[in-house]
Amino acid sequence: MVRRWRDRIPPEAVGVSLGGRRRATGLRREELAALSGISVDYLTRLEQGRATSPSTQVIEALARALRLSDPERGLLFNLAGQPAPGPGLVSSRITPSVQRLLDRLEGNPIAVYDAMWNLIVANAPYDALMGDTTTWCGVERNGVWRNLIGSGSRAVLTPEEHQDLVVGLVADLRMTAARYPRDPRVRQLVTELRSGSAQFVELWESGNRVQQNDPARHKIIEHPTVGRIAVDCDTLIVAGDDLRIMVYTAAPDTEDAERLALACVLGTQSLIE
Repeated sequence: MVRRWRDRIPPEAVGVSLGGRRRATGLRREELAALSGISVDYLTRLEQGRATSPSTQVIEALARALRLSDPERGLLFNLAGQPAPGPGLVSSRITPSVQRLLDRLEGNPIAVYDAMWNLIVANAPYDALMGDTTTWCGVERNGVWRNLIGSGSRAVLTPEEHQDLVVGLVADLRMTAARYPRDPRVRQLVTELRSGSAQFVELWESGNRVQQNDPARHKIIEHPTVGRIAVDCDTLIVAGDDLRIMVYTAAPDTEDAERLALACVLGTQSLIE
């Protein structure tokens, strides 16, 4: 079934360069594996029915890359021997309508997070601007963990700005925990953050609320090739699906816009190579 779905996807519809002669009318196995963030070997075993108990994250990634409809997504979960995630759990589902929105904005650096601030997907311009996200695994993909315990990002922040950022993230996570009290993954994340960061414990127990004015909206990005770039980072909330879509732009006709465009071109070229 996965092979059949793969064959019907035009490569250009998912941003895959055609480049040279192709025998396959749809996606090649290695192309789907790259889009889904899994190995070609594992995808081969999935297609042949030899892989057991794929994770929810892998199934969602395949459904997203294959542009499956809701019934097809449900079938994919059934084929994997799992029920599709239901209400009461944090969803990492990107619906077809949200995917169409992302496609329209594909020239801009974009990252999509779930309600726990787990990175669901980042496009090629985002990786070009902020660094490769394809190697991130497990809790490393969580934005709260990355800013409190991990290596952070290329954003240049003063101590005060960083404090404001983590205060907002922890407050948002607290609201998520209140909305999804039955999701064990939320509890597990909170446990990991409590054990790894005294600052998280202090913020979590303080009860601070999400700030009305987002201090992280205007960012300075330290790019290793083109230098510093001033960007606006707007976070769009998809209410029904509880997603956070972060879109990076620069003011038109400015040096920052030129640097951002150059960073995206250089980065996407290296990704293709």
